[in-house]
Amino acid sequence: MKHYAGLDVSVKETSVCIVDESGKLCRERKVVSHPDDLVTILSDPVFSLERVGVEAGPLSQWLFEGLAKAGFPEFCIETRHTKAFWMPCSRTKATGTMHATSPT
Repeated sequence: MKHYAGLDVSVKETSVCIVDESGKLCRERKVVSHPDDLVTILSDPVFSLERVGVEAGPLSQWLFEGLAKAGFPEFCIETRHTKAFWMPCSRTKATGTMHATSPT
């Protein structure tokens, strides 16, 4: 099954939201905003990640590079564009970023 991840990046923590291809929430966590911590949570073999959306911001280039080196299919999305994808019940912008990555 295909999975999609969205990352809401802040200086100290990054919210991670992973859904499957039907849009079902599979994981929602906060981790330290460091490439190694993100690689750890995104490397779970349970998930077959098709895309990883990273919110643009001060840490984006550093995080993007770290995720790219780990082989993740990622892209950066402008913060204002994630707002268009926010779900009314969403607890984090990571959910909006994730919905921007997902074809559903």
